[in-house]
Amino acid sequence: MKNLIQKYNIPGPRYTSYPTVPFWDKEGIALEDWKKTVKKSFFESNDIEGISLYIHLPFCESLCTFCACHKKITKRHEVEQPYIETVLKEWDLYCDLFEERPKIREIHLGGGTPTFFSSENLRKLINGIFKRADKFDIFDFSFEGHPNHTSEEQLQTLYDLGSRRNSFGIQDYDPKVQKAIHRVQSFEQVKKVHELSKKIGYESISHDLIFGLPFQTEESIRNTIKNTIALKPDRIAYYSYAHVPWIKGVGQRGFEDSDLPKDSEKRHLYELGKQLFFDNGYVEIGMDHFALPSDSLHKAMEAKKLHRNFMGYTAGKTELMVGLGMSSISDSWYAFAQNEKDVDDYTEKVNAGIIPIFRGHLLTDKDLIIRKHILNLMCNLETEWKIGLDAQIKKEIIERLKPIIDDGLVEVSDERVKVKEEGRMFVRNICMTFDLRLIENKPDTRIFSMTI
Repeated sequence: MKNLIQKYNIPGPRYTSYPTVPFWDKEGIALEDWKKTVKKSFFESNDIEGISLYIHLPFCESLCTFCACHKKITKRHEVEQPYIETVLKEWDLYCDLFEERPKIREIHLGGGTPTFFSSENLRKLINGIFKRADKFDIFDFSFEGHPNHTSEEQLQTLYDLGSRRNSFGIQDYDPKVQKAIHRVQSFEQVKKVHELSKKIGYESISHDLIFGLPFQTEESIRNTIKNTIALKPDRIAYYSYAHVPWIKGVGQRGFEDSDLPKDSEKRHLYELGKQLFFDNGYVEIGMDHFALPSDSLHKAMEAKKLHRNFMGYTAGKTELMVGLGMSSISDSWYAFAQNEKDVDDYTEKVNAGIIPIFRGHLLTDKDLIIRKHILNLMCNLETEWKIGLDAQIKKEIIERLKPIIDDGLVEVSDERVKVKEEGRMFVRNICMTFDLRLIENKPDTRIFSMTI
């Protein structure tokens, strides 16, 4: 296994979209074309499955140096209200496109730190969304919380607004690791917000952990997972640390590359965690996720209804996902569009009555076919050839898969490609053999984190 890890530990996408952002068309997408795809997707799906909303709340009081998200560091909470007002103005711009009331199946508040915002402003945001929308028959509302900055009042407010699921960014409990990544929080504080969530009535609580962080050891991971298991969260995301210090603004500093676990050492931390989760009743979901059998994510996997988008894995698929807020990415199935990354630029466009996208990608017919295959592999660990590929492309994919087949990681038949249990950790590499955009446009410089 050590040799396979060295062989396949190469830069590669995480496939929260296809095409991946670096391979979106350089000329982007015209705003009118984006609007057309949004309207098309809305009218195809609103009554059948509803739509999803991702709302980016970018503010944090301090910088976590492992984080590659778009955020704005400030302790000035007077920024909350004008930002919420701008997000609601952006929502109005989309609702004007729809011509009928949208039915929302899923809302996720991400960041940044959503619980940076006061209960009053969170209430204003969600109530403002539903002034022009209804809930779909199935409704899932989740949010991300920082354990040090989540109060009982915020938890109760979001619950009263319809949230039944939350996630807390834990990352690691080891003091040396926490200091390096500038994310210092005690187990006692995590326990407090976890137990408050259960007391209030949240039905699914997730803890986010990261392996591959600076100074992590087998002992520190064992302790982190021991503490996590003691609280028995319904879901656990066990992410590989994506070290991308070359990307502007990620703030990945405070440690050296030499402080990070390498290759097989890093993978050992994953395998150790995975076994500890299995020993305590968790089931592996797709890539880097675990859930108790009672959780909706596991039930979706069993029913082959698991979906993957820019938020990660979700139990419900919608054709249209609208991203609100600075840097948010929207997905109309036929196209992607990303909002302005700077708060001032974002606000200026919205106040001018313009949907604030600055780049995007209109998917070709070929893109849509490859997208289906990669989604199937990421969610169901298999895909069927009958999904539209022409004979030559299929032949080329099989040729690229040959080394992976020979290494016993994947099975290929006339009907399908199926990832073997031994191949789970290499699913990103398997998807890369389908990734025509990556193959046709090999990057000259490194743009992705390592696959292992």
